[in-house]
Amino acid sequence: MTAATLVTLALSLSLAQHDAAPAPAAAPVEQHGAATEAAAPDAHAAPAGEHGAAVEAHAAGGEHGQAAGHEGGHDESLGAVMMHHVTDGYVIEHPGFCNGRPAWNCEWDLRETFGDALKFGALDMTPTKHVMMMWFASALLLVVVLAAVRKKSLVPRGLYNFIEVLVAFVRNEIAVKNIGEKDADRFVPYLVTAFFFILFLNLFGLIPFSATATANLSVTVALALFTFFITQYAAIRAMGVGGYLAHLTGGVPKSLAPLWIIMIPVEFLGLFTKPFALTVRLFANMVAGHFVILALLGLIFALGTPWVAFGSVPMALGIFLLELFVAFVQAYIFTMLSSLFIGAGLVHHGDDHGHAEEHGHAGPGMGSEHGSHVAGASPGHG
Repeated sequence: MTAATLVTLALSLSLAQHDAAPAPAAAPVEQHGAATEAAAPDAHAAPAGEHGAAVEAHAAGGEHGQAAGHEGGHDESLGAVMMHHVTDGYVIEHPGFCNGRPAWNCEWDLRETFGDALKFGALDMTPTKHVMMMWFASALLLVVVLAAVRKKSLVPRGLYNFIEVLVAFVRNEIAVKNIGEKDADRFVPYLVTAFFFILFLNLFGLIPFSATATANLSVTVALALFTFFITQYAAIRAMGVGGYLAHLTGGVPKSLAPLWIIMIPVEFLGLFTKPFALTVRLFANMVAGHFVILALLGLIFALGTPWVAFGSVPMALGIFLLELFVAFVQAYIFTMLSSLFIGAGLVHHGDDHGHAEEHGHAGPGMGSEHGSHVAGASPGHG
């Protein structure tokens, strides 16, 4: 599977380079005219119509190039090819039959498929490549989970056992240890959903001709916002509105009220550093891995010799295997940090340990004491 993926990536880069290599853009009409005369030397009226269609197709290709990277424009630089495979767009490349022949780089234009059906005035809801990948990954996740729970047994086996192990890990090792036994189950459904959704998006991006939706900053921002709103909800429900607003003073007493001018803005900005960290961490890690793989494979074409493949392909294979590990690690880190932020906003009044007064002022920005109290772990657990 991994070897096939690398070969496919190499073929995609090769095809992109070959599509970009022909003829300068200065004289496309003359070359097309020469090709037309060679194909139909005795007829001039009909080829003129074909040429008009070709020009329209070229114009449409230019629009693809503006939207998705190198479609239509066919920028021959390696950087443009790499950016095209990482960034979002409205064109999905796939193997199949196009222009009457089999090809590796057929294009599915989502704007042509959906047309104006999802345009509402200035609001354009036409799905992009990354949106389609989220739909595909979500559908696959539902199929896997439903297929797993169909064969439940007293002794878990096969796929059901694998899913149960991951769910139990998220609950027992992430939620309970960072939120506490008392409140963990309230947030386990969100944490499990976030874990599996991010995991499938990360893994889906390693499939040939697919794309990594978590390499889109908009996707990671949306995921981080879910954690942000749940964290604030947990904190307000635990402390009340008055207590929540009071914690924004950073614990500075009323006798030192002038310091609130400094502490309140700092604490308020601190609320947003957590979702920002979640956003950038997931986005940067997923983008970096794909850039490294594409750069290693691109050396074959950039240096113009196949001998480079003996070094670049094994290294790219190693990075690919590392990406498989990173897909699980990033899903775990996002879920673990989310649970830490939620747990930091909770206050356990009258718990079994009798430390309610100790944690009565804990807030979203004071998670180390709460985390060590609940989980019995050191403050450096997170």
